[in-house]
Amino acid sequence: MHEFKLKKKVAISQSNYIPWKGYFDLINQVDLFVFYDDVKYTKNDWRNRNKIKTPNGLKWLTLPCGYDFNRLICDVKLQNQIWQQKHWEILRQNYSNAPYFNTYQELFKNVYFEKKWTYLSELNQHLIKLICNLLEIKTDFEDSRNYNLKGAKEDRVVDLLKKVNATEYLTGPAAKSYLSEETFLNEKIELTWMDYSNYKKYNQLYPPFVHEVSIVDLLFNEGENAKNILNLK
Repeated sequence: MHEFKLKKKVAISQSNYIPWKGYFDLINQVDLFVFYDDVKYTKNDWRNRNKIKTPNGLKWLTLPCGYDFNRLICDVKLQNQIWQQKHWEILRQNYSNAPYFNTYQELFKNVYFEKKWTYLSELNQHLIKLICNLLEIKTDFEDSRNYNLKGAKEDRVVDLLKKVNATEYLTGPAAKSYLSEETFLNEKIELTWMDYSNYKKYNQLYPPFVHEVSIVDLLFNEGENAKNILNLK
């Protein structure tokens, strides 16, 4: 008698600071999204920064995390609280004329002013869950720190997928450099690749249009229509 296994589509990713729309599209397409923050913190990456549009072109919003790169993401502490007011002011200055800025203003302002954030991972995960709520994404969340993972790179990912009972793993094309389709075939976990290439343009301030900016750009410019832009179901 064959054992029946419920299908469970899973994605795994490090938490990023106010990520771009593709990050949320990935979350929306799976049953479970696992924050993978007990891995090494990397320099000049998306963990502590993202881009927004301004009248003078793209601008980085960067969280102050110090220069020690021999840390796990979950152990990275934010260096001071000055950035909280600074980041809010930059968002306000550049998006106050966006059609839906006022719709989300208090929600985001509260993130920057109601709490002093100590850990990068805690802030990132809070913002991601908050934005998923705005987009009505119903995916469940887990944290890789809750599992006693073994091995490195591919072995570690497979170990995590088995522990959360995944039947399918959805991941970005960058993972092709270290994931083996044969390994997943042997583990009876379907490996599928995320396609980020067909997003629609939307009403965006400060032309020319750029896709690779923080999700806040889409929210402030399109409001609830952001769900339609991303084809969220």
